[in-house]
Amino acid sequence: MIAFNEADKIADAIGSVSWADEIIVIDSESTDTTREIAADLGAKVIVQPWLGFSEQKQFAVDSAENDWIFSLDADERVSDHLREEILALRSETDHVDGYRIPRLSFYMNRPIRHGGWYPDRQLRLFDRRKGKWNRRLVHESMEMNKNSIVKNLTGDILHLSIDGPEHHHRMIGERYAPLAARQMFESGKKTSVPRVMTAGCFAFIRSYLLQAGFLDGFPGYCIARFSAHHAFLKHLLLWELQMRSTEKNS
Repeated sequence: MIAFNEADKIADAIGSVSWADEIIVIDSESTDTTREIAADLGAKVIVQPWLGFSEQKQFAVDSAENDWIFSLDADERVSDHLREEILALRSETDHVDGYRIPRLSFYMNRPIRHGGWYPDRQLRLFDRRKGKWNRRLVHESMEMNKNSIVKNLTGDILHLSIDGPEHHHRMIGERYAPLAARQMFESGKKTSVPRVMTAGCFAFIRSYLLQAGFLDGFPGYCIARFSAHHAFLKHLLLWELQMRSTEKNS
């Protein structure tokens, strides 16, 4: 797992994978006690200045002694069901190169199963010889080689990423929207003033109505509102990047 200033969460994350043969924590120069806590729990701690999400996770994969990797973030936990499911794979005879795992996020102390947040399958258990982390700036994922065999597991990764509304707002403004805008810009995607003006509205409708976020009650409404804010800010920042590029090239 990768970590930065996760002293309040790292112990539970490590505890949920205590069954692993090796636990590696790649710390990007934390200023709290993340490294000490991880080391005390038996993890191998490696300090690596921040490379970006994909590069940092690939560095972690390359640092392992074993070829089969289970990737977990510091704000995630392995559910009991998932642990038993993974341990049972040791006696599996079918050839598989990786497994996608559903991720259940919690928001306002409630599991969120709608609004596009679940099952949110992540390819987290894999043979590192058969793939690499992609180079996306945000929402990075593991990409397996062509013809790799990937199956689904049913146990959940429990995701405790957002501490509250203020944290959610800060994550969008400081991380997800800027990185998403940069990713879109570098991929050649374009936006427009009308798109900036309507992106938030469409994102809210999609999350709250089309993806049934209303079934998650007030948390579902808040998620849809933040989704709208993220969509608006992402397109606004992309539009700004486009304007700067046009001015530079004119």
